[in-house]
Amino acid sequence: MANRKIFIDGEAGTTGLQIRDRLAQLSDVAIASIDPVKRKDAAARKALMAEADLIVLCLPDDAARQAVALADELGDAAPRILDASTAHRVSPGWVYGFAELDKAQAEAVRSAPRVANPGCYPTGAIALIRPLVDAGLIPPDHPLTINAVSGYSGGGRTMIEAYETGTGPSFELYALGLDHKHIPELMRYAKLDRRPLFVPSVGNFRQGMLVSVPLHLEMLPGRPASSDLEKALKGHYRDQPTVRVIAEPLSTLTKLEAEAPSATDTMELFVFGQDEHGHVVLVARLDNLGKGAAGAAVQNITLMLGLDETKVAQTDSGQARVADRLMR
Repeated sequence: MANRKIFIDGEAGTTGLQIRDRLAQLSDVAIASIDPVKRKDAAARKALMAEADLIVLCLPDDAARQAVALADELGDAAPRILDASTAHRVSPGWVYGFAELDKAQAEAVRSAPRVANPGCYPTGAIALIRPLVDAGLIPPDHPLTINAVSGYSGGGRTMIEAYETGTGPSFELYALGLDHKHIPELMRYAKLDRRPLFVPSVGNFRQGMLVSVPLHLEMLPGRPASSDLEKALKGHYRDQPTVRVIAEPLSTLTKLEAEAPSATDTMELFVFGQDEHGHVVLVARLDNLGKGAAGAAVQNITLMLGLDETKVAQTDSGQARVADRLMR
């Protein structure tokens, strides 16, 4: 196969650096880079877009929209686009890049001209909720609360520098205006009609994420047991190597670390149930920079270009290189 050329627009950021490090492991990919002094030069960026098979946008939302408009000027010669920002996740004409969403989603990503990479929090929440809505175990209008904590590496350069220099707080809730920008995609792809109550937070650790959804079983249709929820999740993800429903006995597991899956692209799903009290807590554990960002992006890139995904896994050395460059 001839080299496929990829232009990462915004490669100096956290996600862009990790995507570049992963793709550098492939012999059949050529990564086009722009001179840093020309990174805001529209003509220079457009020229690189014209030569690329795929452009990956690792930009703020407004800049991502401007980049898409720039690509549109190329008409039929425009490359395919993968957008890692929030800008196009619920936009018409864009395919949502969560390949495990349903049986048809991977093929939709494979053939799409434009793919929106999912957010890290929605990845965990949708992974837990969507299969249960599809199975009729959670009604689309059910009032849901979603709690989540992420490592600070998802907060961008300023937050990373604050924590790396010891000035960041140990833990904090945020987005307490209750209008987080991830909610529209979460609702659409989890098939929810009622807006969930979403409370995100950040902790003093670099990578990792826990997303949890508490449920009262007696308020669900048919009053299912916790095992029914687990069975539905297992059925949905049976053939998905990057999403694992943890089936080991969980009765003695009373703690769960957010950092455990760091530097991997595997998301773990848990169903903690206490049927006597009618309580369940669904939990997704993932690397916010892996399956929650760069890992998902590389998965989508490999689908879109027909590449071998097994050769582009995250490594501890790659994580260290990214951290070093962000602090320069």
